[in-house]
Amino acid sequence: MISKLFRSKKPARAEPPKHLEMVTDAAVPAGARVYAIGDIHGRLDLLRKLEAQIAAHAAADPISRKVLIYIGDYVDRGYESRAVLDHLLAPTLPGFERVTLKGNHEDFVLRFLAGDDMASMWLVNGGRETLMSYDVMMPPGVDREEQVEAARQQFGEVFPAAHKDFLEGLPLSHREGGYLFVHAGIRPGVSLETQDEADLLWIREAFLNNADDHGAVVVHGHTPVAEPDIQPNRIGIDTGAFATGHLTCIVLEGRSYSFLTT
Repeated sequence: MISKLFRSKKPARAEPPKHLEMVTDAAVPAGARVYAIGDIHGRLDLLRKLEAQIAAHAAADPISRKVLIYIGDYVDRGYESRAVLDHLLAPTLPGFERVTLKGNHEDFVLRFLAGDDMASMWLVNGGRETLMSYDVMMPPGVDREEQVEAARQQFGEVFPAAHKDFLEGLPLSHREGGYLFVHAGIRPGVSLETQDEADLLWIREAFLNNADDHGAVVVHGHTPVAEPDIQPNRIGIDTGAFATGHLTCIVLEGRSYSFLTT
């Protein structure tokens, strides 16, 4: 069941708090506003709605520098993975800088294409839906080795070179002032400069349950929550959009933050 993926069992809230005082001393650079979007997972419909809200928000309150950060997991689970990647390869919102980070599901796709033996794990974690978005079909039920290899070969043939180049070129993190943006989190006690890729893409409890000062407030996705998970040292913004219909964006300016959501 999808609900088992959520760390919080509180009911989803259609409209998270709009104006909250920041609980840490972190700040984005002066003259800048950062919009960071949580895990999309093949929901182009929600992404378009949220980007429209972001554009309207920015137009109503102009600022010299606007940064739009996508936190990773663009593919899998939802049925529009291919369309989401096409969208992210198209020009961004006018007047915005765009940063697209790598998520563990982008890693899944690349490893499947490379022949990694994690295929069965990927297929049950949304990979089948991604294949379908590229018109690669697999019979339901238990996947035999020959079926998986046939799907891998077909997928490699139809997967656009531009999509592969995009996934391979995604950075793992981005820093804006007192904030660090990564997909999953960081390994506590390890400097931000020497973090391991596997942790940045996959870590959960060792990061989520740690209350230490990481040297920056970490804005992350990866672990679905019913509403944004706001802690002194981190903010989780994956609100399970593929299942809930709530795709969340945190808006950071100065020392304050607010949220936009579908």
